[in-house]
Amino acid sequence: MFEYEIQQTRTAELIRRADEERLAREAVRARRAARREAAKGTAEAESHSFRYRRHRFTRAA
Repeated sequence: MFEYEIQQTRTAELIRRADEERLAREAVRARRAARREAAKGTAEAESHSFRYRRHRFTRAA
């Protein structure tokens, strides 16, 4: 009977650990998606900014 209780405790601990890891992966995915959305928004805004595509001065020889 004692071995059965130890096994049940171990099973419950493994399930808890798996749930925590799953939650951590979901949080990472959500952060990545938010970063992509933010980067996509800034890329559109920056694409029409007035930047010099060429250098102002020619290179010295």
